[in-house]
Amino acid sequence: MDAPSLFGDRGGNSEKGTRPQAPLAARMRPRTLDEYVGQHHLVGEGRVLRRAIESDDVPSMILWGPPGTGKTTLAEIVAGATGAHFVALSAVSAGVADLRRVVADAQRLRAAERRTVLFIDEIHRFNKAQQDAVLPYVEDGTVTLIGATTENPSFEVNSALLSRARVFVLKPLTDEEIATIVDRAMADDERGLGAAGLTLAGDARGVVVNLANGDARVALSGLELAARGAQSERRTSIELADIREALQRRTAAYDKGGEAHYDVISAFIKSLRGSDPDAALYWLARMLEGGEDPLFIVRRMVILAAEDVGLADPRALSMAVACQQAVHFVGLPEGYLPMAECALYLAAAPKSNSVIASYGRALADVEGTRNDPVPLHLRNAATSLMRSLQYGKGYIYAHDAYAEMAQTGQSAPPSRRLQAYLPENLEGRRYYEPGVQGEEARLSEWIAARRRVE
Repeated sequence: MDAPSLFGDRGGNSEKGTRPQAPLAARMRPRTLDEYVGQHHLVGEGRVLRRAIESDDVPSMILWGPPGTGKTTLAEIVAGATGAHFVALSAVSAGVADLRRVVADAQRLRAAERRTVLFIDEIHRFNKAQQDAVLPYVEDGTVTLIGATTENPSFEVNSALLSRARVFVLKPLTDEEIATIVDRAMADDERGLGAAGLTLAGDARGVVVNLANGDARVALSGLELAARGAQSERRTSIELADIREALQRRTAAYDKGGEAHYDVISAFIKSLRGSDPDAALYWLARMLEGGEDPLFIVRRMVILAAEDVGLADPRALSMAVACQQAVHFVGLPEGYLPMAECALYLAAAPKSNSVIASYGRALADVEGTRNDPVPLHLRNAATSLMRSLQYGKGYIYAHDAYAEMAQTGQSAPPSRRLQAYLPENLEGRRYYEPGVQGEEARLSEWIAARRRVE
């Protein structure tokens, strides 16, 4: 007995997918590669995936891309073109028992020299145990796996399974490609809206394309809803108002639990580091509108204040910490105000990475000297025994040197007051290299003067 199938034994456009009352997006699903729109880099003439499909030599693969870019459609096209037994599962509802039934059938068919292609929609929703259950049978060729996911497979698919599958990246559809899909739906008498005699008025077509934001399913679903609105009022023209009511707003590609979470925060931090306040505000707004946790964003700003602004403007860290407290106190929606203020401050602040660079140089020496003894003059002489062992002997109280500087007007402690603070075999090491921007430039002069008299 086959496991539950989305498309039937051979996939393709099933009866359910082509019946008149099915959603427009399902009815207009391409049935062949020639009808397929977009992803030319994968299925254009002579491209690797097209050759594999046309030659019925499909490898195990992961189709990774945003919603509405054609992942499931490609699986259905494979189902229609391949001579293999095709079974489709949804990771939302299928479990290990379903996988085992598919494998059992595949093993019987393999004995009869017939391949099995297993399509798993939303494969990122399979847990490790479920992915492990199918791994041996992908590895030995019992099944050819096609997984579809909107999430970065590097994070969501087991590395062992990922190493046995080709990853094909699907791109968001361009405005021109979405427009082609919309035009087909309006003109198609059999599966689309052509038989209804509807037209798109004025700027309605352009607004559908824009609000879809590269998602064909959103475009067709919005178009269908707008068409119903026009028909309910016995109009043959779909107006701009119908489209705006149906789609409301441009679909967001941001997913706070997926790859966009990492990509957008990366763009935000790099904008701050690059001193671009306009870009910083844009990426901040995009994260907040996408539902990102504001404290996650503030945490990254606190890190940036120390890592990328540092001593060029020491107030930046205080600003970032105050932002964290303000956001925690007031929450959203008003929390965007201190966040925007902090982002603008960090973007405009002078930059220095001397803190992280200096710490890295010190850390490199620690790795080889972690067992070196602390110099005797720097040790704490807390007991008479410690004093008898010369702990603390020769230590010079630094404030005496600073007082002498004030009396003599010197810019650095006199040489007789200086002493070594590093282990003996690291004496003279230089870890801190001051930056040249903001307040660190003044600090640089003090450090340089001190080092000159050593």
